[in-house]
Amino acid sequence: MLKNNIQALISFILAFYANPVYAFDEEIKYVLTADYFNKYVWRGQNLNNESVFQPSVAVSKSGFTANIWGNLELTNSREHAGEFTEFDYGLDYTNSIAEMNWISLSIGVLYYDFPGTSEKPTTELYGGLNFDLPLTPYIRWYRDIQVNNGSYIQLGIGHTIEKFHEFSEKYYCDIELGSSIGYGTGRYNRYYFDTDGGRVNDWTSSAAFPFCMDSWIIKPSISYSTLLNNDIRRANKRSDNIWFGVSLSMEF
Repeated sequence: MLKNNIQALISFILAFYANPVYAFDEEIKYVLTADYFNKYVWRGQNLNNESVFQPSVAVSKSGFTANIWGNLELTNSREHAGEFTEFDYGLDYTNSIAEMNWISLSIGVLYYDFPGTSEKPTTELYGGLNFDLPLTPYIRWYRDIQVNNGSYIQLGIGHTIEKFHEFSEKYYCDIELGSSIGYGTGRYNRYYFDTDGGRVNDWTSSAAFPFCMDSWIIKPSISYSTLLNNDIRRANKRSDNIWFGVSLSMEF
């Protein structure tokens, strides 16, 4: 089942890649990122209420992006202090739809691994649409094909105030604002929260202030997340979270 789904995804990507109506950027781009957060919150779930370090590396070309992301526990109060407890491996393809340049399609696969823990590794396929409209709305559908066979659907908006303060052509500050709401299907919620039925699960908002220095970016951020359904809130000790972070990234 897993093999067939991944083969179907690859065939779909190759079909889009071979279509001559798309324009591809042939330049290979690399992005290295190092993030620090005082909490680890994922889809409204507080997975770690203490500090984490989350490095990643991404390689992009012709609409394709491959990335590896990790989560390192930093505090001594947790069982796996100083260890990586999660690695995510992703492959994404994003490009505009022919004759509708204001809409872009994203499809991809995510593999989650949890070394040294009792969590089972799993795989998600996803697809989504991005709209080049005011507030840049988007929709994503994530489908677990390995562990719970459930889906998580995310609707979001965002806005960037570019060069809010400019020191020079290559040194400036932006403001990035974003907000999203997530819906979990019955199987998804049964696996993560031991509740039945589809629910509107969470609402998350964030504000970030990237300081761009040529190819380097330092980005402090603040985020807020709340679980919206009462049954899901009862299944979590920390249903409302505010967390802070700072990111350092370099593109080359």
